[in-house]
Amino acid sequence: MIRQILLVFLILLSPRPALSADTGGLAPAVEKARALPRLNALIVAREGRILVERAFRGPGLDQPVNVKSVSKALISALVGRAIAEGVIAGVDTPIRPLLAGSIPAGADPRLDRITVGHLLSMQAGLERTSGPNYGRWVSSGNWVAYALSRPFVEEPGGPMLYSTGSTHLLSAILSRASARSTLDLAREWLGEPLDINIPAWERDPQGIFMGGNNMALSPRALLRFGEMYREKGRVDGREVLPEAWIRASWTPRTTSRFTGHGYGYGWFITDMAETRVYYAWGHGGQMLYVVPAHDLTVVMTSTPGPAAGYDGYVRDLHRLLEDDIIAALD
Repeated sequence: MIRQILLVFLILLSPRPALSADTGGLAPAVEKARALPRLNALIVAREGRILVERAFRGPGLDQPVNVKSVSKALISALVGRAIAEGVIAGVDTPIRPLLAGSIPAGADPRLDRITVGHLLSMQAGLERTSGPNYGRWVSSGNWVAYALSRPFVEEPGGPMLYSTGSTHLLSAILSRASARSTLDLAREWLGEPLDINIPAWERDPQGIFMGGNNMALSPRALLRFGEMYREKGRVDGREVLPEAWIRASWTPRTTSRFTGHGYGYGWFITDMAETRVYYAWGHGGQMLYVVPAHDLTVVMTSTPGPAAGYDGYVRDLHRLLEDDIIAALD
């Protein structure tokens, strides 16, 4: 009898094992994910512990894949680090002096009012270079000058106008202000401290690495990036980004007319299962979710489908997170 009591006592005092798809109630979520034919990979981590790592099809978990517009969150991170390093003065800095030489002749004087923060939050006011305008933009001979030559359809600081050209202007600003390529900055400021591989990606005709699209990261690398944000800018105790930049990036500054969700600096913001969720979203279902209240980071990578917007598939991914992952761990 005494031995049995001691055994029970020892079991109660023993540390609980890490949750897994089998013990944490995530097996149904894994099966639902497997049934989505476009979903290639799923990683779920809680408190830094991997609960689920599955590559259902397509590239492996360590193979870089095109994360599309998730790149905008990475460019935002580089801007935050550039401000911390004194390379850029701050988010209220006007962009015109930073892009001198690329401003078109006879430019609208409202260009003087666009700030770095406006580019980060998609509030520049210039006609979009995404959606139906994307092809004309990337076919132009000078992506920076073309984006700056677009007519104003809103005032600077007005409604959100989702535009990859705005993020590309940030890449140009990073390169000019630092006299280094955006790739070099990404590898030093993110790749080295996160211990992740950042391959070279597409450049414009002037050699500026594209800001906001076509970067490649493996699902595991993307998880490391998301975990750094969940840990308030730190990796293994080392500061990669100031905590204040994480808060600034996750502060809603405008609202997407496509989703109704808030948008900060490269991140969408919404509530799922009565919990605040921050997510970076790339075309076709490249998703990075961070749910601080649950110490949760989730990566999903997909094969892009024909729809470019907030289509039924992306809604399926949101429901997978809300109904099958958060609910199972709540």
